[in-house]
Amino acid sequence: MKKQRCVFFDRDGIVNVSPGPGYVERVEDFKIIPAFIDCARIARDAGCELAIVTNQRGVARGIMTMASVDEIHARLTDILAGYGLSLLGIYCCPHERDSCTCRKPQPGMLLRAAAEHNLDLETSWMIGDSETDVEAGRRAGCSTIRICDAATATAADYRFADMPQLAEHLAGLLISSDKTSE
Repeated sequence: MKKQRCVFFDRDGIVNVSPGPGYVERVEDFKIIPAFIDCARIARDAGCELAIVTNQRGVARGIMTMASVDEIHARLTDILAGYGLSLLGIYCCPHERDSCTCRKPQPGMLLRAAAEHNLDLETSWMIGDSETDVEAGRRAGCSTIRICDAATATAADYRFADMPQLAEHLAGLLISSDKTSE
Protein backbone atom coordinates (compact mmCIF):
# COMPACT_ATOMS: atom_id res chain seq x y z
CA MET A 1 0.00 0.00 0.00
CA LYS A 2 1.30 3.45 -0.96
CA LYS A 3 2.36 5.62 1.97
CA GLN A 4 0.48 8.87 2.47
CA ARG A 5 1.76 12.39 3.04
CA CYS A 6 0.58 14.19 6.14
CA VAL A 7 0.60 17.72 7.46
CA PHE A 8 1.04 17.71 11.22
CA PHE A 9 -0.16 20.81 13.03
CA ASP A 10 0.77 21.89 16.53
CA ARG A 11 -2.34 22.97 18.43
CA ASP A 12 -2.07 26.14 20.55
CA GLY A 13 -1.06 29.09 18.37
CA ILE A 14 -1.57 27.16 15.11
CA VAL A 15 -5.02 25.55 15.30
CA ASN A 16 -6.43 27.79 18.02
CA VAL A 17 -5.59 31.12 19.57
CA SER A 18 -2.73 30.64 22.00
CA PRO A 19 -3.56 31.33 25.62
CA GLY A 20 -0.09 32.86 26.02
CA PRO A 21 1.95 31.34 28.82
CA GLY A 22 -1.00 29.36 30.22
CA TYR A 23 -3.22 26.60 28.91
CA VAL A 24 -6.56 26.31 27.17
CA GLU A 25 -8.27 24.70 30.13
CA ARG A 26 -11.93 24.73 29.07
CA VAL A 27 -13.75 24.11 25.82
CA GLU A 28 -15.27 27.62 26.14
CA ASP A 29 -11.75 29.07 25.82
CA PHE A 30 -10.94 27.14 22.64
CA LYS A 31 -11.03 29.66 19.77
CA ILE A 32 -10.13 28.35 16.31
CA ILE A 33 -7.84 30.42 14.09
CA PRO A 34 -9.77 30.89 10.81
CA ALA A 35 -6.59 30.61 8.70
CA PHE A 36 -6.02 27.14 10.20
CA ILE A 37 -9.22 25.99 8.47
CA ASP A 38 -7.84 27.44 5.22
CA CYS A 39 -4.51 25.64 5.71
CA ALA A 40 -6.22 22.35 6.55
CA ARG A 41 -8.35 22.59 3.41
CA ILE A 42 -5.30 23.46 1.27
CA ALA A 43 -3.37 20.48 2.67
CA ARG A 44 -6.27 18.11 2.11
CA ASP A 45 -6.77 19.39 -1.44
CA ALA A 46 -3.04 18.77 -2.08
CA GLY A 47 -3.59 15.12 -1.17
CA CYS A 48 -2.25 15.26 2.38
CA GLU A 49 -3.70 13.69 5.48
CA LEU A 50 -4.11 15.94 8.55
CA ALA A 51 -3.11 15.35 12.16
CA ILE A 52 -2.63 17.36 15.34
CA VAL A 53 0.37 16.80 17.63
CA THR A 54 0.23 18.70 20.90
CA ASN A 55 2.05 18.84 24.21
CA GLN A 56 -0.44 19.37 27.04
CA ARG A 57 1.77 19.44 30.13
CA GLY A 58 -1.02 21.13 32.08
CA VAL A 59 -2.48 17.66 32.62
CA ALA A 60 0.67 16.41 34.38
CA ARG A 61 0.80 19.61 36.40
CA GLY A 62 -2.80 19.15 37.58
CA ILE A 63 -3.99 22.40 35.96
CA MET A 64 -6.48 20.56 33.75
CA THR A 65 -7.71 17.03 33.29
CA MET A 66 -7.35 14.70 30.35
CA ALA A 67 -11.15 14.73 30.18
CA SER A 68 -11.12 18.49 29.55
CA VAL A 69 -8.44 18.04 26.85
CA ASP A 70 -10.57 15.31 25.25
CA GLU A 71 -13.60 17.63 25.35
CA ILE A 72 -11.60 20.38 23.59
CA HIS A 73 -10.44 17.89 20.97
CA ALA A 74 -13.99 16.65 20.42
CA ARG A 75 -15.00 20.28 19.84
CA LEU A 76 -12.16 20.68 17.32
CA THR A 77 -13.29 17.52 15.50
CA ASP A 78 -16.86 18.89 15.34
CA ILE A 79 -15.68 22.27 14.02
CA LEU A 80 -13.63 20.58 11.30
CA ALA A 81 -16.52 18.31 10.33
CA GLY A 82 -18.61 21.43 9.77
CA TYR A 83 -16.09 22.42 7.10
CA GLY A 84 -15.97 18.94 5.56
CA LEU A 85 -12.56 18.23 7.09
CA SER A 86 -11.33 15.37 9.25
CA LEU A 87 -8.15 14.37 11.04
CA LEU A 88 -6.28 11.08 11.06
CA GLY A 89 -5.87 11.70 14.75
CA ILE A 90 -5.08 14.10 17.54
CA TYR A 91 -1.90 13.00 19.28
CA CYS A 92 -1.49 14.46 22.72
CA CYS A 93 1.38 14.23 25.19
CA PRO A 94 0.08 14.97 28.71
CA HIS A 95 3.38 14.22 30.41
CA GLU A 96 5.81 16.36 32.39
CA ARG A 97 9.01 17.57 30.71
CA ASP A 98 11.55 14.96 29.67
CA SER A 99 9.57 12.08 31.17
CA CYS A 100 8.61 10.37 27.91
CA THR A 101 9.47 9.87 24.26
CA CYS A 102 6.31 11.52 22.92
CA ARG A 103 6.76 15.05 24.29
CA LYS A 104 7.98 17.42 21.59
CA PRO A 105 10.82 17.97 20.72
CA GLN A 106 10.87 14.15 20.74
CA PRO A 107 9.28 12.78 17.55
CA GLY A 108 7.20 10.10 19.27
CA MET A 109 3.75 11.43 18.35
CA LEU A 110 4.70 11.80 14.68
CA LEU A 111 6.30 8.35 14.60
CA ARG A 112 3.22 6.81 16.21
CA ALA A 113 0.92 8.47 13.66
CA ALA A 114 3.16 7.26 10.83
CA ALA A 115 3.08 3.68 12.11
CA GLU A 116 -0.69 3.71 12.68
CA HIS A 117 -1.60 5.26 9.32
CA ASN A 118 1.15 4.24 6.87
CA LEU A 119 2.50 7.80 6.53
CA ASP A 120 5.58 8.80 4.56
CA LEU A 121 7.36 11.14 6.96
CA GLU A 122 9.92 12.20 4.34
CA THR A 123 7.16 13.81 2.28
CA SER A 124 5.21 15.07 5.29
CA TRP A 125 5.27 18.45 7.03
CA MET A 126 5.27 19.69 10.63
CA ILE A 127 3.80 23.15 11.23
CA GLY A 128 4.28 24.80 14.60
CA ASP A 129 5.01 28.01 16.42
CA SER A 130 7.90 26.88 18.61
CA GLU A 131 11.33 25.44 18.05
CA THR A 132 10.25 22.25 19.84
CA ASP A 133 7.70 21.71 17.05
CA VAL A 134 10.42 22.22 14.44
CA GLU A 135 12.79 19.87 16.24
CA ALA A 136 10.15 17.13 16.51
CA GLY A 137 9.40 17.43 12.80
CA ARG A 138 13.07 17.36 11.85
CA ARG A 139 13.75 14.33 14.07
CA ALA A 140 10.85 12.53 12.40
CA GLY A 141 12.23 13.37 8.95
CA CYS A 142 9.54 15.88 7.96
CA SER A 143 9.88 19.25 6.28
CA THR A 144 9.14 22.01 8.78
CA ILE A 145 7.37 25.36 8.93
CA ARG A 146 7.51 27.72 11.88
CA ILE A 147 5.07 30.55 12.50
CA CYS A 148 7.20 33.31 14.03
CA ASP A 149 8.53 36.77 13.34
CA ALA A 150 11.57 37.37 11.16
CA ALA A 151 13.78 38.17 14.17
CA THR A 152 13.25 34.75 15.79
CA ALA A 153 15.99 32.19 15.15
CA THR A 154 14.73 28.89 13.76
CA ALA A 155 15.99 25.72 12.13
CA ALA A 156 12.69 25.40 10.21
CA ASP A 157 12.78 24.92 6.46
CA TYR A 158 10.31 27.81 6.08
CA ARG A 159 8.99 30.56 8.30
CA PHE A 160 5.86 32.67 8.05
CA ALA A 161 4.72 35.56 10.22
CA ASP A 162 1.26 34.16 10.88
CA MET A 163 -1.29 31.60 9.76
CA PRO A 164 -2.88 33.85 7.09
CA GLN A 165 0.53 34.30 5.48
CA LEU A 166 1.09 30.53 5.59
CA ALA A 167 -2.29 29.98 3.92
CA GLU A 168 -1.15 32.20 1.02
CA HIS A 169 1.92 30.01 0.37
CA LEU A 170 1.05 26.51 1.58
CA ALA A 171 -0.38 25.13 -1.67
CA GLY A 172 2.80 26.01 -3.56
CA LEU A 173 5.01 24.40 -0.93
CA LEU A 174 2.98 21.19 -0.85
CA ILE A 175 2.79 20.91 -4.61
CA SER A 176 6.51 21.59 -5.12
CA SER A 177 7.45 19.00 -2.48
CA ASP A 178 5.12 16.23 -3.63
CA LYS A 179 7.70 13.51 -4.27
CA THR A 180 4.94 10.89 -4.44
CA SER A 181 3.85 12.09 -7.89
CA GLU A 182 7.34 11.86 -9.44
